[in-house]
Amino acid sequence: MGLMGVQENGNGEMGLSGVSLGTKNKYKRMDSDMKEDEDDGASLHHHHHQEEDRKSSTRKYVFACAVFASLNSVLLGYDVGVMSGAIIFIQEDLKITELQVEILVGILSIISLLGSLAGGKTSDVIGRKWTMALAAVVFQLGAIIMTLAPSFKVLMIGRLFAGIGIGFGVMIAPVYIVEISPTIARGSLTSFPEIFINIGILLGYISNYAFSGFSAHINWRIMLAVGILPSVFIGFALFIIPESPRWLVVQNRIDEARTVLMKTNENESEVEERLAEIQEAAGSGNGEKNEEKAVWRELLSPSPALRRMLITGFGIQCLQQITGVDATVYYSPEIFKEAGIHGNSKLLAATVAVGVAKTVFILVAIFLIDNLGRKPLLYISTIGMTVCLFILGFSLTILGKGEVGIALTVLSVCGNVAFFSVGLGPVCWVVTSEIFPLRLRAQASALGAVGNRVCSGLIAMSFLSVSRAISVGGTFFLFCSISALGVLFVHKLVPETKGKSLEQIELLFQNDHELLVTEVELGDVEHLVQKE
Repeated sequence: MGLMGVQENGNGEMGLSGVSLGTKNKYKRMDSDMKEDEDDGASLHHHHHQEEDRKSSTRKYVFACAVFASLNSVLLGYDVGVMSGAIIFIQEDLKITELQVEILVGILSIISLLGSLAGGKTSDVIGRKWTMALAAVVFQLGAIIMTLAPSFKVLMIGRLFAGIGIGFGVMIAPVYIVEISPTIARGSLTSFPEIFINIGILLGYISNYAFSGFSAHINWRIMLAVGILPSVFIGFALFIIPESPRWLVVQNRIDEARTVLMKTNENESEVEERLAEIQEAAGSGNGEKNEEKAVWRELLSPSPALRRMLITGFGIQCLQQITGVDATVYYSPEIFKEAGIHGNSKLLAATVAVGVAKTVFILVAIFLIDNLGRKPLLYISTIGMTVCLFILGFSLTILGKGEVGIALTVLSVCGNVAFFSVGLGPVCWVVTSEIFPLRLRAQASALGAVGNRVCSGLIAMSFLSVSRAISVGGTFFLFCSISALGVLFVHKLVPETKGKSLEQIELLFQNDHELLVTEVELGDVEHLVQKE
């Protein structure tokens, strides 16, 4: 029994000891679990923090790329803005005729189509990035020649080079940005070139006002020379911005494309998926069927889907200009003079108000384009422009040169450019850069840019002549009618591309049914995916 007692006692002690050890182990496990939970929490917090840092740095990087790629657009805007005032002093200094004024103002847009046409091919051969560099160099050469021009002939030679440079820049910037941007922010980032055009216009107006006090022989030269500065910054941009990942894939430089996607995509896990999509899209362009046709032969003899893309892309580019916005900007001093404003300083001050309105409302478009969508902004824009153009025509034709007429003219011009900046201005370039297949994107976008520049040039070169024939007010009634037709064009032929990858957007045009049917189907799929 003693042994039993001892055994029992021993067992009891052992039992207690076991319980005690078990309890200690239990507490240790709880402590350990708590520490593990804390470690897991800290690890998750650290991971989340790293993810946020990555997203932040990615956004900043893509933003910087979009800004630098858009610098060439400042050149176009500055030229449009500065020439509206500089032409007053050029006419005085070089004693040129009204016809020569129209040619000088409008020729830049016509000549820029050569740059846009060449830019499509150049960007496929040497890349998007180096095409932007080429654009800056050619424009600089033109700006220097114009600044030093002793005669109208030399001034026109400078315009020739400047126009080609601008043609390169206008065509390539949206293509580059749309190819480098993540889907979620593609609309707002691709609006940057239009923002920078507006900033350039505003700077041009301010330059006019600032240097108008100098003599007529000097002031317009200073105005044109200032336009060289933005292109200098493009040189620095080349050390920062990468090449387009889609162009790199086409060149079979897959590792470089992956590296760029790692820098421009917030979610690292999506990189391989995006790369696979791009490779598939590029591969479809390298198949036997497509190898049989050169890009331009395919564009000139398009499939039904491509024909719909071309009608939409080329149509919206032409619509942007035939509503008369460039004429409004180039000839705003003439319009205000017709309304009854006199004196160069007052005229140029009024144009600054136009530049401010145009620039401020492009910022509104940036915040709305990826939230509200492309199509709603186009509706707001075209309807608003139609109303403003009608009021402008009414004011100039019926009200005459009184105070009410002047106020209504200034307000309607500002309203017209504001509505343009909210929709048709930026969305035109976004849609054109989004809708075409990868293999055709650069060349087709170049074709759209050509339509844009030709229409701009024709409107700018004919505005004074048409105004003399049917009056300035009558000319704006004509623009009003075109803008009203633009509302129908948007309704029938422009799909909503918000939130869709570039590869998905192609599907919008593949179906033989109306664009809207396919659009709704894709929208339903996306909605279901989001709900899951």
